[in-house]
Amino acid sequence: MDLSIIIVNYKSREKTKVCLDSIFKADLEGVEYEVILIDNNSGDNLEDLDSEYSKLKLIKNDKNLGMGGGNNLGVKNSKGEYVLILNPDTEIKRDSIKKMFEYIKNREDVAIVGPKLLNTDLSLQYSCAYFPRPWTPIFRRTFVGMFFERHLNWFLMKDFSHNEEREVDWLMGSCLFIRARDFRGFDERYFMYFEDIDICRQAWESGKKVVYYPDSVIIHHHARESANKRWYLDVFKNKLMREHLKSWYKYFKKWGLSRFNNK
Repeated sequence: MDLSIIIVNYKSREKTKVCLDSIFKADLEGVEYEVILIDNNSGDNLEDLDSEYSKLKLIKNDKNLGMGGGNNLGVKNSKGEYVLILNPDTEIKRDSIKKMFEYIKNREDVAIVGPKLLNTDLSLQYSCAYFPRPWTPIFRRTFVGMFFERHLNWFLMKDFSHNEEREVDWLMGSCLFIRARDFRGFDERYFMYFEDIDICRQAWESGKKVVYYPDSVIIHHHARESANKRWYLDVFKNKLMREHLKSWYKYFKKWGLSRFNNK
């Protein structure tokens, strides 16, 4: 089989349905593929989706494994030579998957490819970035960032148009096209956040490249739920904010404080 598309659902039934509709309407002629939907104990009752789509395989968890654990389970049950990790809040354009497939199969030096992401209003969503410094998440999640705009612009690679192909440190985990033999699994110490940074760093450490490929375009109906102007309250009240901070700590404990240079 050529391709396994993995989607992890947690209380995202309506968005997941839109995502699946767009996949099955896409141009995948000549690509043998399967779609594996992991339900992370969401209570969303997805059985009707399993019967609606002939190429869909539904796997139900009895607990929430998180983003990394859910995707690892999907990949473990996949058959594809390539794996597409896809968020349920994405919407596929007709040719976007096939373009990434045609690109990566001709690039043995590349482990991970990601598309240009657009917001719901079709504006650019910054989806590739440099590996963070220890203080980067603080600048992004708090008012302190107002005083360090230059650093945030650097981090989000705002120095180019995002209309050109480029090797990048890491790609947002909303859409990652990965050669299966290069997939070493998401580190399940992260329940949510930093899994995408970590897996891209794994790729670079193994001698493979991570590429931003804007010829492929996908809409990402994204909401930064862990970000809030009242961050000092969210540390105590917002579970997602706490998970983000935990993952931040685990990432730098694992990789150290110095920034990996892939060039």
